Amino acid sequence: MSAPAVWQRQPAVEPAAAGARRVPGPVVMALREFRFWLVNYRRTWKGTIYSSVLNPVLYLGAMGLGLGKLVDQHGQLGRLGGVSYLVFLAPGLLAAAAMETAMGESTYPVLGSVKWLKTYYAAAAAPLRPRDIFHGHLMFTTMRLIMNCAIFLVVMSAFGAVKSAWVLAALPVAVLTGLAFAAPIEAFAITRDKDSSFAALFRFGMIPMFLFSGTFFPVSQLPAWIRPLAYVTPLWHGVALCRSLSLGTADLAGSLVHVGYLLALAAIGIAVGQRTYRRRLYV
Repeated sequence: MSAPAVWQRQPAVEPAAAGARRVPGPVVMALREFRFWLVNYRRTWKGTIYSSVLNPVLYLGAMGLGLGKLVDQHGQLGRLGGVSYLVFLAPGLLAAAAMETAMGESTYPVLGSVKWLKTYYAAAAAPLRPRDIFHGHLMFTTMRLIMNCAIFLVVMSAFGAVKSAWVLAALPVAVLTGLAFAAPIEAFAITRDKDSSFAALFRFGMIPMFLFSGTFFPVSQLPAWIRPLAYVTPLWHGVALCRSLSLGTADLAGSLVHVGYLLALAAIGIAVGQRTYRRRLYV
């Protein structure tokens, strides 16, 4: 008689029965890319905090208090809505600071990740998809916008440039203003092989908007033929809404128009960015 079997062969388990490995959702995958940027930011956050505090202090001190004293002395309060130049200027600078932060985080960091450091390609070689990489970087840009805009609001309050508690609502508005720049610019930056186009973007895009979108003076003081150009810029919508909230003069209809315009630009940028990231990283 043959010896009894001491073991039995286990039946083959089908992959479905064993449980296929679940692919994480898009939010989880984007958070992984966001964590990468956070780890990288641990080495540079101190320097950015200093600049985030110094920029509003210097701008509000030099322009709001220094230049503002001359403006107030020359009887310009009527043109500024009956408030001091400091109070008029501060919320406009808040929106402009969001624009500057967004453009800084959406140009060279993107080009560096795809050309010099190639961290985008390393991430694309992992399970991360191009849209996850794009969304994760956009999450980090949003975090930087929240940090910088919150610091700016604190400095505004310290300078006495706040007239209404509605100024707290200017924080998400400023962040949305930054995203209206960040998403389209990241979608554009991923297509670049050289940084020469960034210089043109800053010189012919950011600086004119910074000067002529209502940050330093009402757009109504511009020549009539150029005002429509100011009205279509995302910065003007951000400045107008941040200012009306800071002064407590915001109305529902106007606020919805500004928010809708900024949301539309951010949504278009995200939609285009998903396509441009896919074209560049799927090689």
